[in-house]
Amino acid sequence: MKVGIPKERRAGESRVAGSPDMVKKLVGLGLDVAVEAGAGLGANMADEAFADAGAEIVKDAAALYGDADIVLKVQRSLGPGDEIDEIAMMKKGAVLVGLLNPFGDRAMVKAYAARDLTAFAMEFIPRISRAQAMDALSSQSNIAGYKAVIDAAAVFKRVMPMMMTAAGTVPPARVLVLGAGVAGLQAIATARRLGAIVTASDVRAAVKEEVQSLGATFLEVESEETGEAEGGYAKEMTEDYKRRQAELIAQTLAKTDIAITTALIPGRPAPRLITGEMVQGMKPGSVIVDMAVESGGNCEFSEPGKAIEKNGVTILGPINLPAHSAAATSPLYARNLLNFLALLVDKESGNLSVDWDDEIVKGALLTRDGAIVHAALADA
Repeated sequence: MKVGIPKERRAGESRVAGSPDMVKKLVGLGLDVAVEAGAGLGANMADEAFADAGAEIVKDAAALYGDADIVLKVQRSLGPGDEIDEIAMMKKGAVLVGLLNPFGDRAMVKAYAARDLTAFAMEFIPRISRAQAMDALSSQSNIAGYKAVIDAAAVFKRVMPMMMTAAGTVPPARVLVLGAGVAGLQAIATARRLGAIVTASDVRAAVKEEVQSLGATFLEVESEETGEAEGGYAKEMTEDYKRRQAELIAQTLAKTDIAITTALIPGRPAPRLITGEMVQGMKPGSVIVDMAVESGGNCEFSEPGKAIEKNGVTILGPINLPAHSAAATSPLYARNLLNFLALLVDKESGNLSVDWDDEIVKGALLTRDGAIVHAALADA
């Protein structure tokens, strides 16, 4: 059975869905592995490294797709109307695994079913203990949270830590992190390591201890309402909660130098946490990094892929932050995929052997036997 790792072709994507270490392990399981020439260059992985690990280096994308029983991707495939139609090149009945953005591109989910692909979305891996090593959202968000703070520090015209000199003292930067999921917690930890005073907010009261354990202050909205949804994700809050939250955020932003926003709701537009009025109330020279900009944005003014200035405040809308550190995120993602493949491939024979009732398999499965089977997408 052959595993294919193609080059990523979506704009701005420099990651690769594999690593030499992963290839060695797949070959050890009796699988044939093909890697498209140049697939790993954006992540500092040369073709020679994949070849030394046991992979066949394939120059022709159509040949790689056409021979692969399992295709491993970072981003969703290209389809009709794109520069190439990757879906049309896959053989019918093949397995496709990747970060497929099912909620954001339902047309592609239909295309997977029409091609009779068995498609798995790594975003849908259940957040349970047994699946932690497969949780690609966490592995990628971790690095993204770090990078958001580094990018903010590069734009910020002062310094992050307190500095005492003979000429006087420079006060530490004050950082506000909105959303304390994986990305938010890493942003908190990074800002603290750089010497900033950090405050964080989240609708899930359960994360308060984690925030405080990292040395940050938890900004808590006085309410009996809980923002904890199934799987540990955040849920949409009531209008009364949003009003109280907005008042608290506005007061805090007025004293903030850097704000990092990470708030997302699966399958819904990102919640609007920073309004134009709040931005106007911030100090000139402040910086906002909106990590949710691709889902609509947490800040009213943020624009995908742009750095803009409003009232002296710089607002960054970075796209695909994990790809900005591809040499770090690609090996992590490859291990996520390797651990997931262990559920699909028999270790003895190297053939597909899937327990379709397995909780993790069912959670990630989008299409099978020509149909959309995931409950959240059945009406796609």
